[in-house]
Amino acid sequence: MATLRRDKKFRAITAALLIGAGCAVTSVGAADPAEVIMVKPDDLKWTEVNSLPSGAKAVVIEGQMDKAGPITARLSLPANYVIPPHWHPQVERVTVLSGTFNYGMGDKADKQKSTALPAGSVVVMPPKMHHYAWTTEPTVVQLNTVGPWDIVYINPADDPRKKK
Repeated sequence: MATLRRDKKFRAITAALLIGAGCAVTSVGAADPAEVIMVKPDDLKWTEVNSLPSGAKAVVIEGQMDKAGPITARLSLPANYVIPPHWHPQVERVTVLSGTFNYGMGDKADKQKSTALPAGSVVVMPPKMHHYAWTTEPTVVQLNTVGPWDIVYINPADDPRKKK
C-alpha cells in the first residue's frame, strides 16, 4: 500500500513537468489513471511546438501540458535539429522511439560531448539538469513527466517564445 501511494505521488510530480510552457498541442487522452487510454498511430494529431525551435512537432497522449497530472507526449524532430541548452523544473524521462537522439549535458551545446542514443534508449533527467539535444536524422522521442511542463533556456535569446 505504501508503494502504491508513492507511485501516485511520483506520477503526479512527473505529469507536472510537461504542462505549461505555452505548448499548443492536442491531447489524445485523459490523465485519469482509472481510465484506459489506447492510441493507434493514426489517432496522433501532430502540431507545432512554440516552446521549441521551429520544426518540432508534438502530440500529447495523456494529460495536458499546462495542467497538473501525468503526461505522456511525443516529439517528432526533423534531421539536423538542435534544442539549445535548457532545463525543466520536474523530472523528465525521454525514450527514443525512432532515429537517434543526441543528448548532452551542460550550458553549451557541444556535439563532441554528447551521447548518441539510438531507438530503444532512455534518459531520465533530474529537475533543473542543464542539457541539450540534436539530431542528424528524423527522430521521435516519448516524454513522460508530470505537469505543468515547462522549458527554461539557459540563454534567454534561445527561447522561441520570446521571438514571436
